[in-house]
Amino acid sequence: MCGITGWIDWNSDLSHEVSKLEKMTETLALRGPDASGIWMSEHCAVGHRRLSVMDPENGAQPMIRRSGENTYVIVYNGELYNAPELKKELQDRGHRFTTNCDTEVLLVAYIEWGASCVERFNGIFAFAIWDTAGQNLFLARDRLGVKPLFYSTKGSMFLFGSEVKSILAHPSFKAEVGAEGLAEIFIVGPARTPGQGIYKDLAELKPGQCMTVTADGHRISAYWKLEALPHEDDVDETAAKVRELLADTVERQLMSDVPVCTLLSGGLDSSALTTLAVRYYERTGQGEVHTYSVDYTDNDKHFKAHAFQPNSDAPWIERMTSYLGTVHHAVQFDTPELVGALHDATIARDFPGMADVDASLLLFCREIKKGATVAISGEAADEVFGGYPWFHREDALGADTFPWSLAAPMRAGLLNEEIADWIKPLEYIGDRYADAVAEVPYLGNETENERKMRKMSYLNITRFMPTLLDRKDRMSMAAGLEVRVPFCDHRLVQYVWNIPWEIKTSGDREKGILRKALRGILPEDVLTRKKSPYPKTHNPNYLAAVKGLLLDVLNDPSSPLLPLINVAKVRELAESDSAASNVPWFGQLMSGPQLFAYLYQVNLWLKKYGVVIK
Repeated sequence: MCGITGWIDWNSDLSHEVSKLEKMTETLALRGPDASGIWMSEHCAVGHRRLSVMDPENGAQPMIRRSGENTYVIVYNGELYNAPELKKELQDRGHRFTTNCDTEVLLVAYIEWGASCVERFNGIFAFAIWDTAGQNLFLARDRLGVKPLFYSTKGSMFLFGSEVKSILAHPSFKAEVGAEGLAEIFIVGPARTPGQGIYKDLAELKPGQCMTVTADGHRISAYWKLEALPHEDDVDETAAKVRELLADTVERQLMSDVPVCTLLSGGLDSSALTTLAVRYYERTGQGEVHTYSVDYTDNDKHFKAHAFQPNSDAPWIERMTSYLGTVHHAVQFDTPELVGALHDATIARDFPGMADVDASLLLFCREIKKGATVAISGEAADEVFGGYPWFHREDALGADTFPWSLAAPMRAGLLNEEIADWIKPLEYIGDRYADAVAEVPYLGNETENERKMRKMSYLNITRFMPTLLDRKDRMSMAAGLEVRVPFCDHRLVQYVWNIPWEIKTSGDREKGILRKALRGILPEDVLTRKKSPYPKTHNPNYLAAVKGLLLDVLNDPSSPLLPLINVAKVRELAESDSAASNVPWFGQLMSGPQLFAYLYQVNLWLKKYGVVIK
């Protein structure tokens, strides 16, 4: 995994702009702590920071490849899980390789097949390839958007980067935010609408898209999207197919020349991946699997069950580590550490994010990095298989909005009246919902309920899942850790997307088909455990701490947040003990403490990045 950046300018000679490119590249140092490289030409300059995972000795970037009279230059962030098969096919076509890294495979695939090469890739990636003869830049992003890729077009200049900070480091780009950006922050956030870059003149290449940039402009096309197809397998055949796909995906993603571990919560998803990893390691003689879990000081004293977190993880983690015999590392954080990490988590995202959930993941990844470079995580299973409570609640299914945006009216009420009139928050979220619903592909003969569930699945995969993938990428890469997400394998996602709801919920259980697929792999009690998400702190000290942070912001007349919010309403919430733990924010996922921490992050972001509202 790595960080990439660069720019094109058709009206300038970039070959002497070394210092600017180096500054852009250096902003990505945490993503790639192992090496750095740049490449300059008259109209194209690209930079790369490397986290060595495959062939550490020979995989330096930017990588240059000559073919006939032409020269190609690539900067690449990601992993190709089918690199061995592609390499063999390319060798059969006469290509020779000088490294064992997937970067060379990807570059040669582009030389052989052009833009259509992306259709052959199984992996997570964002890359840019400069064709010196054609004087064009080709960029692409993986199908589910696991790896990020931002870009900006202004006149003759085109900028790109793995993270916004690399583009902000260019002197021509200004940190300006308009009405749409504020609506994303206050109403959509911490999610983002696909393609939205928050800042003016900034966008993100959407999942499953590729782009070609020439002197005449840029052209974007989609090479993959979810397709509605008839599902012809019965329940048993479906379970077998899911099991086969998941096992193949995990084994592909365990390939690495550096230590690999798994994140283990004792839930269905992480337990399945860890078990498959242990079986693979035993079969291939690779030794013990290391597992990692996270918790918070005194969480056992303060935990309260609710719909999104019905039980605590600790007993289930012990159950699985004993069952599998893994080398387990239990990581725990206290409130001061969690509060302190809110700052670094904001910088890692370049936006305000998921508050303590971001902060704790960043801390967690830093601890994991001490013992491993690659981790396997169960992210996305709930979006793909329908595990969240809102898949099973009529109020969410019948709501004319995103199920995680049910609190939008309350959120809009916290805005300054003039700002609300300008950004029109409820209209904005309504328009974004309408856009999303209009994209959903259906089969012609589906019942009303089948269409309803297909729509909910589509919204979760294309709108909610990217939020968690953003979080996972930024927090892990800010620690120099690569996290792989097998449930985002596009073959698995496409197959499960078309499984009828009555089969998905086999046994009258959420994620029933996944449970059936894992029978014989997991212990029965783990197999039937109710969903429990990434853990959050329940310590009242955290609430007190973030209330204090927010009140400090409210009491500072220079705080850039103040002109944007209804200060009196926010202060009333922050000072009210009775309301503090029950304020709905981001649907059911963020309550009072998360709201206070999020607003603190917004103020920090505005101040740290010098954001100009215009």
